Amino acid sequence: MQGKLRIKAVYVVVLIGALLAIFLIFRLWTGNVKEPASFGFGKTATASEIAAVDFDIRPDGKGLPAGSGTADTGRLIYIAKCASCHGENGKEVKGIKLPGPPLVTGTAKSKAKTIGNYWPYATTLFDYLKRTMPYNAPGSLTDNEVYSLTAYLLSANKVIKENAIINAQSLPNVVMPAKKLFVIDDRKGGNEVK
Repeated sequence: MQGKLRIKAVYVVVLIGALLAIFLIFRLWTGNVKEPASFGFGKTATASEIAAVDFDIRPDGKGLPAGSGTADTGRLIYIAKCASCHGENGKEVKGIKLPGPPLVTGTAKSKAKTIGNYWPYATTLFDYLKRTMPYNAPGSLTDNEVYSLTAYLLSANKVIKENAIINAQSLPNVVMPAKKLFVIDDRKGGNEVK
């Protein structure tokens, strides 16, 4: 029995020694290599570039800019700037793989997570569109265009009426169908998982 323990102890010592040797060799090999000050690509963001994306829009609407939009105007913007990736009406088309995900719930049996069946807050839609769309020119939409697209997508998902006007006052009051499916994370810190 003692012989087996000695053999195991020798293996452990050899393994630790080998790992230590590998670490020391790596440190000596990379210790003399200086990191470059620059990698030669990209550029430092200007204050105006940072200001263009330095915003956050909360579920209660805090942070929403002035402006407004309607579903009718939003549909025209959608056709011009969104349909190439998300399809003519934002729904899944059987047998066709679109570059972007569907945005409109097609049927009750649809498994795709869309604005109408997954998103908990309407203000998140505005924030996401403002920051990231269209894909080929993120952040290029005006506030009124974003309000109009938001109105169109909420209307297409039957969350709001087609004639609703969406703005900083009305958008936070839109109750999303999936809101009740989300649980607020009220942890205070540490390992409090509920």
